[in-house]
Amino acid sequence: MMHNSIFYKKTIAASWPGMAFATLLFCTVTTVDADNQHICSSVASTTFKACKADILDDFLIQKAKCQNTDDRHAARECIYEAKLQHHEDRELCREQKEVRKVICDALGESAYAPIIDPAHFMSPEEIAVNPNPYFPLIPGLVRVLQSGDETITVTVTTDTVEILGVTCIVVRDTVEEDGELIEDTFDWYAQDYDGNVWYFGELSMNYEDGQLNNLDGSWKAGVDGAQPGIVMKGNPQVGDIYRQEYAIGEAEDMGEIISITETSEKTPGADCSGTCLVTRDFLPIEPDAVELKYFAPGIGNILVIDNESGNREELIEVIKP
Repeated sequence: MMHNSIFYKKTIAASWPGMAFATLLFCTVTTVDADNQHICSSVASTTFKACKADILDDFLIQKAKCQNTDDRHAARECIYEAKLQHHEDRELCREQKEVRKVICDALGESAYAPIIDPAHFMSPEEIAVNPNPYFPLIPGLVRVLQSGDETITVTVTTDTVEILGVTCIVVRDTVEEDGELIEDTFDWYAQDYDGNVWYFGELSMNYEDGQLNNLDGSWKAGVDGAQPGIVMKGNPQVGDIYRQEYAIGEAEDMGEIISITETSEKTPGADCSGTCLVTRDFLPIEPDAVELKYFAPGIGNILVIDNESGNREELIEVIKP
């Protein structure tokens, strides 16, 4: 590894107006052979530091709020609870770092910066004729899924948006709870000539009591360092691990293919008798949030199982154009 350090030392003359003493400035320039950089691990370490700084800020703000009372007993109790929360948050930061390190071990240390060539992507018309069987971007295709009191409706629209020079198909994903809209998301997908379906971002609108509450989870490839990911491979193989989206600290979903021959699972709207592809989806931001997703040929996602709770999000209806 080539590692050269050059130190520059400069004395600013005391004769400068207003200067009574000399000042030393040190500047270090480091060059490292790119082939030996640990970029992925460096990102994991830096995001860990950012996480710790963020939760420290939250703790100190909460502590200040606790202190703003004449009731000393209440203040102590409040600060104690804040310390407990801070401890839990620190543990979450550590867990996030560990998951990111596992991802680095699986994908390597190179920077994640996929080359996007618009000429390598199919037009919406070409996709409709030859879609990825497990993620068909066919306008008019509607899937309705149910999870407890929530109803999720996924619609492939005729709308498109251009991102990084690529024409992306807009897929609308709405979530209703007891008939009330709680999330309305516009996802942007494109398929390349190898059959890979790329995810270029989303506008995620979250509602509370009928009012727009926030846009948490929104991201767009090419904006603020965000990169597109692959949401479904054209030639999936068991053991494949891949980034589905990449906006550091906001959207870092990962996918791992664990089966391409699943036949046993059933839902009210479809089953795996035609052989389902199964992925394990996980993300470092929420280390405990692991899901198994089942994709049926010609339909797409028909089932999501929460790995921790066992809760099921099942397809109850599919409308084909």
